Amino acid sequence: MLHQTSVSYSGWVVSTSLAGATVGSFTGGSLADKFGRTRTFILDAVPLALGAFLSATAQDVRTMIVGRLLAGIGIGISSALVPLYISEISPTEIRGTLGSVNQLFICIGILAALLAGLPLAGNPAWWRTMFGIAVVPSILLAVGMAFSPESPRWLFQQGKVIQAESAVKRLYGKEKVTEVMYDLRASGQSSSEPEAGWFDLFSNRYWKVVSVGAALFLFQQLAGINAVVYYSTSVFRSAGIASDVAASALVGAANVFGTMIASSLMDKQGRKSLLITSFSGMGASMLLLALSFTWKALAPYSGTLAVVGTVLYVLSFALGAGPVPALLLPEIFASRIRAKAVALSLGMHWVSNFFIGLYFLSVVNKFGISTVYLGFASVCALAVLYIAGNVVETKGRSLEEIERELSVVD
Repeated sequence: MLHQTSVSYSGWVVSTSLAGATVGSFTGGSLADKFGRTRTFILDAVPLALGAFLSATAQDVRTMIVGRLLAGIGIGISSALVPLYISEISPTEIRGTLGSVNQLFICIGILAALLAGLPLAGNPAWWRTMFGIAVVPSILLAVGMAFSPESPRWLFQQGKVIQAESAVKRLYGKEKVTEVMYDLRASGQSSSEPEAGWFDLFSNRYWKVVSVGAALFLFQQLAGINAVVYYSTSVFRSAGIASDVAASALVGAANVFGTMIASSLMDKQGRKSLLITSFSGMGASMLLLALSFTWKALAPYSGTLAVVGTVLYVLSFALGAGPVPALLLPEIFASRIRAKAVALSLGMHWVSNFFIGLYFLSVVNKFGISTVYLGFASVCALAVLYIAGNVVETKGRSLEEIERELSVVD
């Protein structure tokens, strides 16, 4: 039986998973460039399935940590690979919607995992079953991707023109082959230019756009989403909602609802406007949360206002800051650097996620939750200014059109 001899073990289990995700996100870009998108998905199923199996059958903490590390590596690879693959195979007119659907199903998965944890109250060993169930989607991922078309853009970049045409035909129909192949040739995506290395990302040619990717994920995490979710149970208790599961379910439902709205607006309103609206709403919600804890005139309503602020923050996050970065970045990165640049940006996501989780409570204890929330509000304001000045709109434009414009600007 698994023995947990100290609280530090649980911290190791959580942090090991995040460390694995960081490694996986950086590794995913190189694997995707070398083996292709679909083959990397199939390879990714190995650490995902093995990690879930070891976690479900672990008889000691060491085995559990190894399992969580492997699962984290798999999660990191897929977090970089999924938005990359979606952006490269999606028709231009619905690319935003399909990209945000990915985030929607992530939110639904989180909510489903929360609900799946309900039997834990009556069966302490239920967590083994939950980990065991995670093996199934890992296997389904490998099987599904084995029958899925490879990215035509990756194939063309490798000089595999015939295979690229075949993939385009499977994805869009034979009537679109000539048009798509013309765009690929016009963009200059061919094997004549060598594959980009990691150091190329920091060159004058690419750094400006790569820095946008890293900044968006830094703003996403430094704006406090994980801290708000983590602290939400305490906030809800102050309003008289004693059930942690009910509180988490409400936050999860707000996340799903907001992402559904984002999916319907992504190809209408555009990525940039959703980002600005999202961070503005998050900043206003943070101010409301901070005031609910400090303004004495609001003391009688502090619990209710804190709950409203938390729900509005999560809704605002789901409208743009949540789904847009992973969708936007593969669109603005040139084909030659796309996989590695997405991996680098996701790496920033996991690293910042790790450090926020590590230091959040100590910062709250030192400065107080209200001051921390004001800090998050300031980050949101900076994000709005940065996005307004540095992010380009990509809705309704092909990846090749975006790449040509950005290369001219550079």
